[in-house]
Amino acid sequence: MGVQLNTPGLHHVVLRVGDLERAKHFYTQVLGFSNVILDVPGALFLFTIGNSTLGVRGPDANTPAGDRFDPFRVGLDHVAIACPSVEELHRAAAALREAGVEVIGPKTDEFLGMRFPYIAFRDPDGIKWEYYAQEA
Repeated sequence: MGVQLNTPGLHHVVLRVGDLERAKHFYTQVLGFSNVILDVPGALFLFTIGNSTLGVRGPDANTPAGDRFDPFRVGLDHVAIACPSVEELHRAAAALREAGVEVIGPKTDEFLGMRFPYIAFRDPDGIKWEYYAQEA
């Protein structure tokens, strides 16, 4: 049966980036996640996405110079967030493209045997994000 942790869900997730200020600009200005709840200059910042908290940390002394995200290594593959409607999905895709962010989609994910429209894009370190519509 295992440990059976009793939890209502995730508390937070933290991403490691190569350039903290560049990442802060991308997440707060380009994506518009402006509800920064903690900002430790040169170290990390935390912001909310709906009811979830995401942290972004700058490089560590052990972070290789020029390191980039690789979804094929063990660890994080991508981050997916919910989108309230297909209309919002199309609006966001257009806005991201206008901001200079490369966007894949909208397209339909039928991998799980269900139809969910989504878009995909990457942050400046190459971390993949997906924005999934709640309706098909």
